[in-house]
Amino acid sequence: MKRLIATCLTFSCLATGAFANKVYVSNEKGNTVTVLDSDSWEVLTEFPAGNRPRGITISPDGKLLYVCASDDDMVRVFDAESYEELYTLPSGPDPELFVLHPSGNPLYVANEDDNLVTVIDTETHTVRAGIPVGVEPEGMAISPDAKFVINTSETTNMAHFIDTSDYKIKHNILVDQRPRYAQYSHDGKILYVSAEIGGTVSIIDIAEDGTPTLSDKISFEVPGVQPEWLQPVGVRTTSDGKWIFVALGPSNRVAVIDGQSHEVVKYIMTGQRVWQLAFTPDEKFLITTNGNSNDVTIIDVEAQKAIKSVQVGQQPWGVVVAPD
Repeated sequence: MKRLIATCLTFSCLATGAFANKVYVSNEKGNTVTVLDSDSWEVLTEFPAGNRPRGITISPDGKLLYVCASDDDMVRVFDAESYEELYTLPSGPDPELFVLHPSGNPLYVANEDDNLVTVIDTETHTVRAGIPVGVEPEGMAISPDAKFVINTSETTNMAHFIDTSDYKIKHNILVDQRPRYAQYSHDGKILYVSAEIGGTVSIIDIAEDGTPTLSDKISFEVPGVQPEWLQPVGVRTTSDGKWIFVALGPSNRVAVIDGQSHEVVKYIMTGQRVWQLAFTPDEKFLITTNGNSNDVTIIDVEAQKAIKSVQVGQQPWGVVVAPD
């Protein structure tokens, strides 16, 4: 009987642990990455990640963690379990955000200072191409079919549609002032682009042949909050297309948007200067980075409610969650 109980407890612990995922948060001023457990929401560790780490992502198999070390002019690559730095990638100057091909190769990097998108081969650790784009490139996204990479240029106020087969810009869509982030719906039919100074999220419809058309814009209004504080940055959509979440910067709120009507239905209070967002793989929780309060907010997606705040490093910027 004791052996049976011990066996059951062992399997219970394994089952419980199986649902936990590591959450990685880049701390822009702390020059570190904080690692949390998505079950307990406790901080597991914090490790050095170069100078001014911002964009952060993880390989499809969950083994490699990529970090834009903006002031080092490189992408640093870490073992996602041991946190050991394995090597660096030649990103070009001032890498800020990037997006990884669904296969894990290549990596597309926005280089803010030289108006380029750099394409890096993650296997050979070499640059495949440098693609001229608008002024101050920032946001990066890749279509679900991986045929197009999107870059947003902050000063040109455009979303550039880059063909991944020849690295040519095929379409340019004018959006509102200072676009910061781009996010496809999971079916690839819509691209959402946030405009920090413009205060909107542009809705860009994608035709079957990939042709984009600006169809509408989402704006935000919160009683008692000055309009200039409503600065859309990070955007995430649920896989079923039901909900869209938008980080609204210094307003300290995340907007909840109906994915069908595109109407704002709720605002969720977070920490100070909410910036980027990431779901857990099961989409039960949404994690926000709050740069001025040095914490992350955990949001229950179904309840649309903030349930916890966790202190991390100095000025958290980006966040990614390990896949199952």
